[in-house]
Amino acid sequence: MGRSAWVPSDEVLDRIFRQTKTIAVVGASNREHRAGHYIPRYLKSQGYRIIPVNPNYEEVLGEKCYPSLLNVPDQVDVVEVFRRPEFCEDVAHDAVKIGAKVLWLQLGIVCEPAEKIASEAGLIVVMDACMGPEHRRLLGSSANGANAPNS
Repeated sequence: MGRSAWVPSDEVLDRIFRQTKTIAVVGASNREHRAGHYIPRYLKSQGYRIIPVNPNYEEVLGEKCYPSLLNVPDQVDVVEVFRRPEFCEDVAHDAVKIGAKVLWLQLGIVCEPAEKIASEAGLIVVMDACMGPEHRRLLGSSANGANAPNS
């Protein structure tokens, strides 16, 4: 399977990973078998600060969970999205409002209106790619928790 046309160059991805400190995870989950749980768990194990965003939870991965990006009180570098495409336009608007630098839609998720909103506001947009495997591929990892199902 080839690389998605929506994924920037390895140079851009490497820069994203090296410059990112805080990742807001929209659609974070407490269900261990869900990508919205094990991918942020892996990224947290790599030293990133994870801020879960999901109105259905009080806490995910030991972190306070916020109902919306607009409720997150801290600066966010990357907005990682585990939501279906029909929700991504609203997430893109919120990512712009909070001053995020990157909008990252997970593997299998493409939303051209969200891409347009974010890119026109100056955000880097990644779609149809998973942060965990991309991070491991570019920066390597031997951390516990990195071996998640289907990641």
